[in-house]
Amino acid sequence: IGLYARRPVRCVPLTATHCRLRLAWSREHALWTPQQWSCVMFSDESRFSFQSDSRRTFIWIAPGTRYHQENTIERQRYGGAGWLVWGGIILGSRTDLHVQSVTMTGHIYRDVILEQHVRLFRGAMGAEFLFMDDNARPHRANIVDECLQSEDITHMDWPAYSPDLNPIEHVWDMLGR
Repeated sequence: IGLYARRPVRCVPLTATHCRLRLAWSREHALWTPQQWSCVMFSDESRFSFQSDSRRTFIWIAPGTRYHQENTIERQRYGGAGWLVWGGIILGSRTDLHVQSVTMTGHIYRDVILEQHVRLFRGAMGAEFLFMDDNARPHRANIVDECLQSEDITHMDWPAYSPDLNPIEHVWDMLGR
């Protein structure tokens, strides 16, 4: 019969605009050198829920169809109790993980993440440093933009709904197992 059991691929729902912007970003960065990428700090936060997220669900799929729409499940926002964990990685180094039980706000992001973590890497790396975050609402608060500007931290443009482009997602995957 040729079927085998696999977990459905988790994905974020993308509009045509999201797809167009992701493609443009990918083309713009396709020829970057390893030296250019080595100056980028990839950052993200992930919620680890105390409730099941259905990763024990298996489906039957035919070979070569893993990424077909019928074999994927859209990622839903976590609900219930859990921890929010933030981290940053850069070639050859990483930040400490920041763990909190409350929702991320612009004030927390500025006071804790930028001031206590990102600013130190910017100081160590100099003007070549690029900071990547995923454009979540707290990341784009006016007080955050003002802090980035005052600390001379260059923010990398990032397409919305593109966690698969961020290498730190592999860290969250390992921690979530």
